[in-house]
Amino acid sequence: MRNFIELIFDKAFTLERSTKKSILFFLDVLLISISYYLSVGLSRNNIIFNVGILDISHYAIVLSGSIILLYIFNLYREVTRFVSLNVLVTTATSSLLAGILCFVSGLVLSTAYAGLATSIIFSLLLCTTLGGLRLIITSYFSSRLNTNKKHVLIYGAGSAGRQLATSLMSGGEYFPMAFIDDDKSLEGASIQGIKIYNSSKLKELVSEKSIDRVLLAVPSISRAERKSIINKVEKAGVAVQTIPGMTDIVSGKMKIDEFQNVDIEDLLGRDPVPPVQELLEKDIRNNVVMVTGAGGSIGAELCRQIVNLKPSVLVLYEISEYNLYAVEQELRIICDSNSLDSKVKPVLGSVCDRFRLQSVMNHFEVDTIYHAAAYKHVPMVELNVLEGINNNIFGTLNAAMAAVDAGVKSFVLISTDKAVRPTNVMGATKRVAELVLQGLGSTESNIRFSIVRFGNVLGSSGSVVPLFKKQIRNGGPLTVTHPDITRYFMTIPEAAQLVIQAGAMAKGGDVFVLDMGEPVKIVELAEKLILLMGLELKNKENPDGEISIKYTGLRPGEKLFEELLVGSNVEGTVHPRIMTATERYLPWKELENYLSKLKEAYLHKDYSVIREVLRTLPTDFSPSEEFSDLLCEAAPRSNENVISMTKRRDT
Repeated sequence: MRNFIELIFDKAFTLERSTKKSILFFLDVLLISISYYLSVGLSRNNIIFNVGILDISHYAIVLSGSIILLYIFNLYREVTRFVSLNVLVTTATSSLLAGILCFVSGLVLSTAYAGLATSIIFSLLLCTTLGGLRLIITSYFSSRLNTNKKHVLIYGAGSAGRQLATSLMSGGEYFPMAFIDDDKSLEGASIQGIKIYNSSKLKELVSEKSIDRVLLAVPSISRAERKSIINKVEKAGVAVQTIPGMTDIVSGKMKIDEFQNVDIEDLLGRDPVPPVQELLEKDIRNNVVMVTGAGGSIGAELCRQIVNLKPSVLVLYEISEYNLYAVEQELRIICDSNSLDSKVKPVLGSVCDRFRLQSVMNHFEVDTIYHAAAYKHVPMVELNVLEGINNNIFGTLNAAMAAVDAGVKSFVLISTDKAVRPTNVMGATKRVAELVLQGLGSTESNIRFSIVRFGNVLGSSGSVVPLFKKQIRNGGPLTVTHPDITRYFMTIPEAAQLVIQAGAMAKGGDVFVLDMGEPVKIVELAEKLILLMGLELKNKENPDGEISIKYTGLRPGEKLFEELLVGSNVEGTVHPRIMTATERYLPWKELENYLSKLKEAYLHKDYSVIREVLRTLPTDFSPSEEFSDLLCEAAPRSNENVISMTKRRDT
């Protein structure tokens, strides 16, 4: 019998709209007739009674009048399988008016069956039957449609969660099975028939209700709170997505049910600390500012923040033509959109070209330099040792000496945690670059040299995050070098903002270290990223997952753990996330001798001397193996030719 009824409903679901209206009209006529008959019978305590011509006329008036009222209130325009509260209120109003019509017409016709009791009972029965019919149809179609929807939990029973539930129930893809909320006072309550559970029951609900994903409807919480929620969802082993921000919803850019992957920044759980405005503006506002490596990840973000601080001129110094073009176009849009008067000057050039650097600094009369130009990718520098040394060490030396000669006031070097007790050439070259600025800072009093050291930034060109996202889009696997490898992470905007403020604190030769929070295991980052992109990890415990993780082994020069401090002498500053470190360095005259020896070894491609100098300098360089440079075993045309060409290029 049940299957027969379902078959009838399914058949009705496929009928033309006009046919559906005709069926509904017929059912309404039947229900109005039944309600009229029962109201008369109940009012007389006898369902068997004689009917005269006036009684038939009264029935005809009530029937036709009730149908007309249903048309007047547009009850046949509504899609019955999506009945709202408004439809039920309209049905009740129509039934009340039909009852009044029943009473008034009965008085006019003087029929014995149309008293006040009959009219009241008729009105109540009509409201119940007509409303009940529509609710039954709605309930049936909702249950049939919901069987094909993905089951989701809504995390957050606030206004955003309620709006999301309403949107999902009228949609065709997701059905909210329950609300999850950390507010224990809401536990057990219901919203729109959907029960609210405490977050402690998240894992249990995921299993019981076959949940496909959790939707975060908590747009106003902090990153620390969001990280805590994501950790709970991760333990439940289910995908997670979030609704757009309220600003995008209110502005009409996005709808509440246009779900987004959770930002990778939420994994850090770090809310940005308000900047010290005086420090931000000190070396930038109304000054001529130059950024080397302006087209890189950090360099470009520095430029974005600097241009909003209203320098008189912002010089973009970049070796890549395309990167320079891209960042210049973006900055011009920012200037136009915010009515900024700062002049943006794109300059093509290499930090290995001392003459070019000197010309640019003298021409624009540069006040402040942020030196972000460097080769930072560990495996690439390991395979190209000579260029790593030339760019990272001598490029920094060129820029620093040119800055001294040009009368620059402040010079900030962007360094890395890989410079601390390095096991790779990239880290060693960055540590030597730090020594260059420390040495010069001890002798030059007219310029403030400073170093800002921090770890990986999320989403940079050398970060694992873009690689992981690409691998996920390609179906995996995600490649991780070692299950225990950890790294410090920070967002690019936060890192750039802190760099600017740290540089403004410098007195000369300072080493600033940014608070990176707790180190993150790369494999955990990979697992969370899979979850955040709405997918499931494939492993022995979950063989039906979509994305797996593959371990490839540590690369040449790669460390399991990174550090931020060479020594233990660290002090706080006026900013809670900027520390200053006191670390050993060499007097400039002594360092010059080492740099000369390193330059000679570079020109002669003498890798053994290069290795010796890097280890002799106070770098704590401890390479795990011999250099992996691609040219180590290649025989040049002659060392004399190589030296001659290099000297001509430098000149």
